[in-house]
Order: sequence, then structure tokens, then C-alpha cells
Amino acid sequence: MRITGLGHAGMFIETAGGSILCDPVIGPTFFGSWFPFPDNRALDWERFGKADFLYISHRHRDHFDPALMERHVPKDIKVLLPEYPTDDLETDLRTLGYDNIVYTQAGVPLEFGPLKVMVTPLRAPSDGPIGDSSLSVDDGTASILNQNDSHPLDLEKLMSFSKPQAYFTQVSGAIWWPMVYDLPQDAKQNFARLKREAQNKRAMYYIEKVDAEHVFPMAGPPMFLREELFRYNGYGLEDDAIFTDQRQFLSHMAELRPQQKGHLFLPGTQVDLNDGEIEVTQTLYTDAEIERIFGDKWSYLAEQRDSRQDEVRAEEASRAPVLPPDEMLAALKEWWEPLLRRARTIRTGVGGPVRFTIGELDMVADFPKAKLREYDGEEVEFWYTIPADLVSTNIRDHEIDWSNSIFLSMQFHAGRKGKFNEFIYTFLKCLSRDRIEYVENWYAEQSDTSEDAQLGDWIVQRRCPHLRADLTKTGKIEDGVLTCSLHDWKWDLASGRCLTTQGHPIRASQVEDDLHRDATQPAA
Repeated sequence: MRITGLGHAGMFIETAGGSILCDPVIGPTFFGSWFPFPDNRALDWERFGKADFLYISHRHRDHFDPALMERHVPKDIKVLLPEYPTDDLETDLRTLGYDNIVYTQAGVPLEFGPLKVMVTPLRAPSDGPIGDSSLSVDDGTASILNQNDSHPLDLEKLMSFSKPQAYFTQVSGAIWWPMVYDLPQDAKQNFARLKREAQNKRAMYYIEKVDAEHVFPMAGPPMFLREELFRYNGYGLEDDAIFTDQRQFLSHMAELRPQQKGHLFLPGTQVDLNDGEIEVTQTLYTDAEIERIFGDKWSYLAEQRDSRQDEVRAEEASRAPVLPPDEMLAALKEWWEPLLRRARTIRTGVGGPVRFTIGELDMVADFPKAKLREYDGEEVEFWYTIPADLVSTNIRDHEIDWSNSIFLSMQFHAGRKGKFNEFIYTFLKCLSRDRIEYVENWYAEQSDTSEDAQLGDWIVQRRCPHLRADLTKTGKIEDGVLTCSLHDWKWDLASGRCLTTQGHPIRASQVEDDLHRDATQPAA
């Protein structure tokens, strides 16, 4: 088996039973903000486009590049479609002309001669754009796991496919926190450091559990080549960003897991696997070029910025004309208010008005009343400032997932008085009837009826209130605070209160309290 890196989360897998093109992206994506790091334009995209199978892990535009596909990927290619609860990805693919769909089933292997594949999707509202997935591949000569940036919960089922010799996984961030938030600079730096540490912990959790001999960090970081975002590359010019690069993570991993071998996986990296033997070579960049990319990174990034402004300007020229404030408010009311009326759990979870300053339009989304109206000076807990051309473009394109456009672009500002509120972002990534109905049903089914389990001196519900991870495997308790390692959510066990966001309480009691209660109960 041969795996060639295509940049970001992209790879080309050649097996004894056919080839698979995974998540090919050149970009720029997210309103011209993200470029693959390092530059991947010089790859032989014509060759990679002639694969037997196409696998798009999810709809995020740093994994799904329609313009590249139109240029290089034939329409008759067989598409391995993850089994998602809504058909948005399938609709996108069919709109582009890709009708040769292979419908996969969650966690069920498919065989194509000697080639065996399995797609494992995630389906919670906070998983990518309602969905993310991993790809397992085995052709008898080797087995690999391409997890990209999914965070699977049932690792036992995932690993039952076969033990991978090579493991490809995200280690960098794909989020806008804390860079866009209205925070003092020292607070932003502290939150950025905590976010990087949480990302490292999550990546190491999976690396330890998968326990593959060879690990390849991928799916980030991006290059930010827009002038106003350039400072947020890597850890940021002022140490206030979260984007760990491949070499930085490999150094971290070497300290914690010296028994596993970490490898750079860049555009053109070629990994040859055969019956336990591995050879890793670089086919696009020389060793000297790689050393400069990472050792003199800001100079490399500056050269990329200065040479690629035509791409930035072309994206800006493709945006919609800015709508006048009254037309924009009317369009958003017509679009959002019917969805808000259906989003009962989300409205309750937000609990108040959210302010949006969009160019000259100053409005609130009044979640409890399911209404949009002009801002009237009231106190709000959450607020956003978004360029009017971005919102106008999303209205023109009827973009149903604003995390997959505006928020990951980082071309906006946000603020809040309290804790993170996932319900706001869930609504703004579910701007269609199908998505809202799915999410409302998903929340309705999350009332916890799982068994309890003992963690240290505490009895807690076994399943995480966030995304149902098994806390006996992902939970850690320190000083009465439970942390789930998958997403670094925290709970105060004495009160059951979630410390990370509003809602999501946990059921918990101390072991000695349970024993005392049992001892004082009257005999039956």
C-alpha cells in the first residue's frame, strides 16, 4: 500500500484493490482565509484525480473543494458516501455531477476484491457540519486509519476493523476561539495556550488508544494569507493563536510516546507499507526546503502571502453585493424565523437575545420569542460583528452552515459575558428545516438513562452529557472536577454543574455518600 500526502487532510491511497482520493483541497477556503500549509499546488493533481474512489469525509471546505474537483476529478468516479443523518453532502456531490455513489453503512466494512474499507461517521450537532467521519483501509498488505479531524467515541468498534500500522490524525485546531473574541490580550494569550494544550491532550488520547506503530499528524494547520489574519498563523505573532504545526506536535509526541514513531506528512510525502515494513520519502520538497518551511516559518509564510494575493482578491470579487440593511433584515427574518419556531430546545438553551452587527444593520435574534428585529439597546450576553458582504453572500447562496463559511473564516468578531453556549453555534450551522428537525430530535433523545460507573471516589453517569463518550475511558477527576478528554469539557461533581457551557448537567455522587445512604435505608 502507498499513501501520498496531498496537503491538509488530503491523501491518495494506492492499494491492491484500487486507489482512493481523500479530501483533496487546494483552496483558498472559508471566504479566502485558509490555504493548505505548506503549499500543495505543485502536486500532480491530474494523476491523483484519476483514482478509483473518492472519499470526502465531511462538508467542511478545508476537506471538500468543489473547484479542484471540477478541474481534476472525473464525474464517473465511485464516491464513498458517509452515512449521515441529513443528505447535504450527497446533494452537494450530485449538484457537481458526481452520481456514482457508493452508500456506506456506519462501521460496516465493504469489500472490493482485496480492498476492504470502512467509513465511521459521527452524527452529533457539534461534529463538524453535523457529521464527520474516519476511513479505515486494509488490502492484505497493510492497514491504515485515516481519522482526519473526527473524534470517534466507540474506539473498540473502530479498532475491530483491523489494527492499523499507520495512523493519520488531526493535531491542530480548526476553530475560531479565542482569536476573534473581544478579550484583553493577556486573557487571549492564556486561553490560546489552554486550547493548544487541550488539543494536544485529545490527540495524544487517540494516539495512545489506537497504538499504531507509525503516526502521521495532518489536517492542519492552515496558512492565513489575508493581511488582517496573517498574525494568527501558528501560535500567533503575539502568542494568541492555536495552530500547532506538524513538527511542533511531533516534538511533543516524542516526549510522551517515544515507543511510537512520528513522521512528517506533507504534500508529496510518500508512505510505502508492506507486511509491517515502512518507507517514508519526500517527493515534492527537499530536506532543505522542509527545514526552511518549519525553521524559518514566518519568512516562508510571508513569501506565500505576498505571492498569492491574486487568489484573495479573486475570492473577494466573487462575493455578493451588499444588501441594504432593511433588505438584509427582511431576508434573514424570512429564512430564520420559521427555523427558530421549530428549534424549541435551542431557543431554551440560548435563553435570550443575541446581537448581530452586520455592516449598517444592528439586529438581535430573540431566541425565546423566535423573532429577528432591530437592536433596541437591551442588555445581551452574546454579540457578533460580521462584515455585510459575508452575510449577503450567505443569503445569496443560502449557506445553511455558517460555521462552514463565516466562522471558520475568522473574518468576524464575537463577545460574550458568560460561558460558551453551544446552542447558538448549533443554530447557526443548522439553517435548514432538515437540520433543525434532526438536531431537535437528537437533543430530545439525550436524556440520560445510562448506567452509572465509579471513577475514583465518585459515582457518575457512564456517558458524557456532551457527546456520549464513555467516561470510564475518557474521564479524569481532579479536585472534584471531572474532565472528559475528548473535548476538554468539565463538570463540578458536587453540584453536577457543567463548567464549560450552559446546561449539560451530570449525575454524580460521592462513593461514601452512597454507602451511607444504603446503610440508613430501612430493611425491605
